[in-house]
Amino acid sequence: MLGTMLRPETIESLFIAYRIMGDQRYWDHGLQAIEKHCRVEAGGYATIINVDANPSRQEDKMETFFLSETLKYLYLLFESSDVIPLDQVCEH
Repeated sequence: MLGTMLRPETIESLFIAYRIMGDQRYWDHGLQAIEKHCRVEAGGYATIINVDANPSRQEDKMETFFLSETLKYLYLLFESSDVIPLDQVCEH
């Protein structure tokens, strides 16, 4: 299987699912996998080469969109629902 490049779509999906359904597991999963598998001890976060490998192996790079997009959705996931209320900004 391919690796993960720390793309924002996964966290965006967790953010939307948590806001719509209010299920705590989406909130819990929001940061756990990234912290467990992608965090680099020296600082930063790295791409996982193969998500099926255990233990996971990290690639020696952090994509620039991780800081601008992925962390944005993590912020929104953990922020109050008053920040960007989905019922006011999304069409039903």
